[in-house]
Amino acid sequence: MLRFGLLRPAMMKLWLWVFTISLVSRIGAVPNAVPTERISGSAGDVLEDNPIGRLKVYVYDLPSKYNKKILQKDQRCLTHMFAAEIYMHRFLLNSPVRTLNPDEADWFYTPIYVTCDLTPNGLPLPFKSPRMVPSAIQLISSNWPYWNRTEGADHFFVVPHDFGACFHYQEEKAIDRGILPLLQRATLVQTFGQKHHVCLNQGSITIPPYCPPQKMKSHLIPPETPRSIFVYFRGLFYDVNNDPEGGYYARGARAAVWENFKNNALFDISTDHPTTYYEDMQRAIFCLCPLGWAPWSPRLVEAVVFGCIPVIIADDIVLPFADAIPWEEIGVFVDEKDVPNLDTILTSIPPDVILRKQRLLANPSMKQAMMFPQPAQSGDAFHQILNGLARKLVQDRRIYLKPGERILNWTAGPVGDLKPW
Repeated sequence: MLRFGLLRPAMMKLWLWVFTISLVSRIGAVPNAVPTERISGSAGDVLEDNPIGRLKVYVYDLPSKYNKKILQKDQRCLTHMFAAEIYMHRFLLNSPVRTLNPDEADWFYTPIYVTCDLTPNGLPLPFKSPRMVPSAIQLISSNWPYWNRTEGADHFFVVPHDFGACFHYQEEKAIDRGILPLLQRATLVQTFGQKHHVCLNQGSITIPPYCPPQKMKSHLIPPETPRSIFVYFRGLFYDVNNDPEGGYYARGARAAVWENFKNNALFDISTDHPTTYYEDMQRAIFCLCPLGWAPWSPRLVEAVVFGCIPVIIADDIVLPFADAIPWEEIGVFVDEKDVPNLDTILTSIPPDVILRKQRLLANPSMKQAMMFPQPAQSGDAFHQILNGLARKLVQDRRIYLKPGERILNWTAGPVGDLKPW
């Protein structure tokens, strides 16, 4: 039942609904049925770069206690949103960019599974990581000469937790901790990305969270299915357990979505997570991607893969592979303060603009760049990470330290981090 009168005058609501129906009829079906379009210029060219032959990576052979044995204790780590650390390791072991000769390497990779420590309900705890990472660095610096010559400036680490190498799931405490001191010169490959934030180093590579490719593929629906949902969202609006007074979670943006649009017929929003979640996204024109405790979430990946225009509500977010994926062209950005005007903002977008965004989203290379498939495929997220590393190859000899020179403080940080792991 349409409940127009709850929010606005009936005629205005009716006009919006008629507009939506006509828009849906013009837009038609899911991305597979929409003609594709390629971004011309640097963004499209970079997205389709081939990193093979442009760089060589040496993978440190660490004791299994840093990776494989951790995974053996809990196979759930293979499917949670931080699993990129595991699949990146597997990919590099068999990648053409791998070199067994460290003297010819451009980059050095230390395979540590920093997020594979899950609570019974599947939430990763990063509290062992601040001791695990220094332990691994101590090991590689004692057995190989490459860390000591740059103190990690030509090394990269995959740290896909909520706030990356700050290693805490609560932002205030993550900020207090800051990035682990020994990782200050390394390149961090992380899901967390927010401008002007202490947990994002300049030069870090921001990546998408892991979404199981086969699971998503198994939920594809016929391409002729019309997009009959205008705005779609499933998830929390309030986190009563961690933010009982409200307003702090998602900086109030999710609460504003619910309070303003829970009775709006254009918005299909709920805390329920139905079994048809993936199918529903393929029936929607716009999918809300608001911040939660961190600015990113798997919804961004899901929206792109399923051709639903992502509505990004996260001020200052740094998006995955932002130098390659044309986010401004495929998404809609809404400031957190403007959430109460979401209906006006979205219904005012011209149909031809929406159609172009859908054509761009229908480009297979756009979807591929957001996924970590097994086996790897050309242009996927693994290759986008390598492209990012290739684009920032260290050419400046000043990264090399003088004999005996030290920049990093090995004893900095909380006392608990200094305990042996």
